[in-house]
Amino acid sequence: MSSVKRSSAQQLRDALEDDIINGRLTPGERLDPEALGREFSVSRTPVREAIQQLVASGLVTVSPKKGTFVARIGIDQLIEMFEVMAELEGMCGRLAARRISEEELAALREALARCEAAAEAGDTDEYYYENETFHDCIYTASHNGFLAQEARQLKQRLKPYRRLQLQVRQRMGGSLAEHRKIVAAIEQGEAELAEQSLREHVLIQGERFSDFIASVKKLDASATRLDPSHDRTRA
Repeated sequence: MSSVKRSSAQQLRDALEDDIINGRLTPGERLDPEALGREFSVSRTPVREAIQQLVASGLVTVSPKKGTFVARIGIDQLIEMFEVMAELEGMCGRLAARRISEEELAALREALARCEAAAEAGDTDEYYYENETFHDCIYTASHNGFLAQEARQLKQRLKPYRRLQLQVRQRMGGSLAEHRKIVAAIEQGEAELAEQSLREHVLIQGERFSDFIASVKKLDASATRLDPSHDRTRA
C-alpha cells in the first residue's frame, strides 16, 4: 500500500511527536528551532509549522523570550478530555446515522477500507492517518458545523495520545473491529447504536484504561530521570 506523501512540516511534527510520547523528549526540555532545522535538513518554515501544530495539540509550549519547551498534560486532565471527546464523537455518530448522504456514506466506506489495508499491513502510522480520515467523515456527515468544529479541535489536542494507544499490542485490530461496527450502525440508520459504538470506541475504560495509564506512567518515569527544571536543549 502506498502512503500519502507527507509535507516536511508534517514529517518533522511526527518525528517530534514520537519522541515526546515515547519519552525521548521529556517535559521541560527545550527545543531549539535552528538545531531542529539542521538535524532534519529542513528550512525555518517547516520547523515553525511543525512547532505550531505541536502547540495546538498541547505537546509543546512557547514562552516569549525564553523559547519552546516540551509540555506535559496530567493524567487526570487527559482522562477528562477523552470523556468529552467520547461524548462529542457519540453525538456526531448519532446525527450521521440520521443525516448521512449516499456520497458521504461511500466516503466513509472507503475510509474504512483504507484502515483495513493499513491494519493488514501492520502499519500503525498509516492506520493512524486513515483513522483520522475515518472520524472526519463522520464529523462531516453529522451536518452540524459547530459540533464538527468542536470535535476536530479537541481531537487535535488528543492526536498524539490516540496515536500512543495504537502502539499498544493488538489495539489496532480492536480499533478496526470497532470501526466496522460503527459503519454498520450508520449504514442501518441505527442512531442510538452508532452513538454508543462511537462513545465506547473513544472512551478509555477497562483494560484499555489500564494500558493507557501504564503508557503515560512510562513517559512520566522517563521524565523523572531528568530534573524537570533542567533546561536541556536538543541539538
